[in-house]
Amino acid sequence: MQEYSAEEIQVLRGLEAVRKRPGMYIGNTSERGLHQLVYEAVDNAVDEALAGFATEIKVTLGKDNSCMVEDNGRGIPVDIHADERKPAVEVVMTMLHAGAKFGKGGYKVSGGLHGVGISVVNALSEKMVTQVKRDGILYEIKFERGETVRKLKKLGPATGTGTIQWFVPDSEVFDTVKFSSEILQRRLRELAFLNQGLRIELRDERVDPPKIRVYHYEGGIVSFVEYLNENKDALHPVIATHGERDGVLVEVAMQYVDAYNELVLSFANNINTTEGGMHLIGFRTAITNAVNAYARKRGMLKENEGSLSTDDCMEGLTAIVSVKLQEPQFEGQTKTKLGNARVRPIVYALVGERLEFFLEENPKFARVIVDKCMQASRAREAAKKARDLSRRKSALDGSGLPGKLVDCKNTDPSQSEIFLVEGDSSGGTAKGGRDPNTQAILPLRGKILNVEKARLDKVLSNEEIRTMITALGTGFGDEFNAEKLRYHKIIIMTDADVDGSHIRTLLLTFFYRQMKGLIEKGNVFIAQPPLYGVKRGKNTTYLYSEDELKAFFAKNGEGDYSVQQYKGLGEMDADQLADTTMEPHKRRLLQVQLQDFDGDEEEVERTFVTLMGDKVEPRKLFIQENARNVTNLDL
Repeated sequence: MQEYSAEEIQVLRGLEAVRKRPGMYIGNTSERGLHQLVYEAVDNAVDEALAGFATEIKVTLGKDNSCMVEDNGRGIPVDIHADERKPAVEVVMTMLHAGAKFGKGGYKVSGGLHGVGISVVNALSEKMVTQVKRDGILYEIKFERGETVRKLKKLGPATGTGTIQWFVPDSEVFDTVKFSSEILQRRLRELAFLNQGLRIELRDERVDPPKIRVYHYEGGIVSFVEYLNENKDALHPVIATHGERDGVLVEVAMQYVDAYNELVLSFANNINTTEGGMHLIGFRTAITNAVNAYARKRGMLKENEGSLSTDDCMEGLTAIVSVKLQEPQFEGQTKTKLGNARVRPIVYALVGERLEFFLEENPKFARVIVDKCMQASRAREAAKKARDLSRRKSALDGSGLPGKLVDCKNTDPSQSEIFLVEGDSSGGTAKGGRDPNTQAILPLRGKILNVEKARLDKVLSNEEIRTMITALGTGFGDEFNAEKLRYHKIIIMTDADVDGSHIRTLLLTFFYRQMKGLIEKGNVFIAQPPLYGVKRGKNTTYLYSEDELKAFFAKNGEGDYSVQQYKGLGEMDADQLADTTMEPHKRRLLQVQLQDFDGDEEEVERTFVTLMGDKVEPRKLFIQENARNVTNLDL
């Protein structure tokens, strides 16, 4: 029996714990965790802005994988800390949970990763240099992997005040140490929107000449809503409120648009509360009550009619709900749900008062808003009837599964997959090439409805969509339940041409809007059929891109090969389709993912609206700007 005594108990001191288990402090050691380092340094600078001392933040990405974050705040204190007998800046940089955010009056409110702080950045950096400008002097201290390697020293005179944090992420810790300018842009833009007047500059020195982007919005979250609704038809000017009650600062901006999707982003101390919380509950309740009260008062809703539901009142609403408070309590699975109960009535009161005033003062806009909510209610009732009718039909026909579905024998979802195939012809080929034990085939005739442009009742009247919903078994929208999914792999298999790409995009739009959980859980895939078959004698090599074709001939020479280009799935026989696109050990699949970086939701939303919405001009502009990134384009 192995000895177990005090000698086996390991005590991790200082920042050792962070290096031992980095995922506990920054989420993971892949791309998300890497960028969290930047966010921590930036959030400290934003805290100085929240306290009223900083107006500018500069983020610079260096060619040596370094990042520098500079602000013009007060600068981290450099005097000796009474308990630790070290300069305060060294304490902040080398000790967990050391900082001005823990109730001694340094900051009234603060963001960051729930108080973990800059010491974690230091622990996970190969090298880190902190410079402080205070009292006309420039100070500097250096670290390596969290350890102080050069004590605090004076470098000379300084103009102004502020802090500069320069660090190189540790390649021993992270899977990648290359920062993504696109990921950082989203978060920095978001922070600039949420902190009115704050100027944030992102400078990428890895390209020549350096690329500089500046985020500065005097309109704050009003500008945020206008940005999100840029390619949508707004029904009225942005409604905004800003107030402080009982130490809780509340900022809300909202605008209804001529669309059917709700986009409400909530924040607490600049942290994106993706799971919502008390502030969001207060907001939604205020909207519902204010719209219903106005509709009844003006006789638009009769006394004998039921009230409009919250979902009815939220349809087509874009809003930002931002609260700032001392000691926020974060709950939920990913600690992104605000739990402070006292926030709910404060948000409810401020939003309710502002919306009631707007509706009374703007009867023309008020009627448009209420009409939209009432139309949503009628559509929801029609959708409910269509749902009930669909359920009754399923119960009557026994199995409840659509007739065109060619199901697999296996009833274990984890061992089963379904191919959504373009057209009956390709469906027949796929049926011949499948493994009947584990692979189901659902042929889809033509292009499904664009759900971006249709209400729920119209969506449910589309036969192809109803068939797909029934086959998958999860329900959709509010009734979606991922646990009921009948196949753990949903594989979209369309032709490699413009029509196939369009069908694929329509399907992805449907999944994102009505079954988002399938994408979040990684259940949705895109099949990759080959573009070319290169044949000599009896041997055929399948190639999946133009680049692969060029590389093949560069390696093997032109020779006496015959090349067949596959324009569609129907050009392959069942064996070829199985061998290249369906056989699990040979095929290539692309997994559809939502990147889980802060601020990503609004970018995904904007992309769907741009590509699938009513306005043509933004779509043309998007295609022009991104055409250079397309490697396979079939015209």
